[in-house]
Amino acid sequence: MRKFISAFGFSNTIGFIGLGNMGIGMAHNLAKTRVVYAYDVSPAWQSNIESSNIKPVNQVADVAANADTIITMLPNDKIVKSVAQEIFKKSKKILIDSSTISPYTSYELAKMAQDTQNIYADAPVSGSVSEAKLGTITFMVGAEKELYEKISPILKEMGKNIFNCGKIGEGQIAKMCGNMALAIQMISVCEALALGKNMGMDPAMLSSIMSVSSSRCWTVDTYNPAPGVMPNVPSNKDYDGGFMVELMLKDLGIGIEASRLSGTDTQLGQHAYQIYNKLNEHLGKKDFAIVYKELIKCK
Repeated sequence: MRKFISAFGFSNTIGFIGLGNMGIGMAHNLAKTRVVYAYDVSPAWQSNIESSNIKPVNQVADVAANADTIITMLPNDKIVKSVAQEIFKKSKKILIDSSTISPYTSYELAKMAQDTQNIYADAPVSGSVSEAKLGTITFMVGAEKELYEKISPILKEMGKNIFNCGKIGEGQIAKMCGNMALAIQMISVCEALALGKNMGMDPAMLSSIMSVSSSRCWTVDTYNPAPGVMPNVPSNKDYDGGFMVELMLKDLGIGIEASRLSGTDTQLGQHAYQIYNKLNEHLGKKDFAIVYKELIKCK
């Protein structure tokens, strides 16, 4: 495998598939120093292109034809597997998947890559849409040391913190666990802020106190769910343009299934799943912080 990895070279050309809320920012950061051949199933993303180095193409095969290193940022396991199969029709490609998928799917993709003389690494991300635009997201990479050292310079163009989690799948394990904690944390912060507001306290004042006390967390001081507390977060934009409820529900489902297979008791994770499952019935496209708005309605 080491000889196989070392045989791969990098050019200033990168492929990028999946130009959603996160992907478009990541692609723009790559385009500062590279030519990026980009594709998304919806052509609407092309109206957000701000760099002449981003070259839209019409299908996955066109990305693979123009780039040997390809990054994917896709919604779910099924789509990632379908796109990977198309990429792996050609040999000697490096696929860096930054989607959030099951670790078990990562194992499958790694075997598929090896069987077709390609290379695969899982590198899911953590961070907000604004952080993706700023190039300050976190990458959790599942790759052996030599491959990690080869791809990390590319990831550093898009992110601030790059972690080598170890073998294939462990990047996804880290993301899965982190998102389960985030879902639970968001609900707890929304409940606390809703309780304060429903009793007459200003959410901004309560958030200021929480941000410097024992309840301080990212959901309070960086991604506050109460409208009017923080600019440039989804709660201040009617919960649009953020991390959608349907995606959080999908990520929680990955965690619940992994907890079942590993024999881990995750009662709070399961309760969070139930809450987001109910929200997803009518608010699936809204940011997951919309839990707060629903709790205020319950007054």
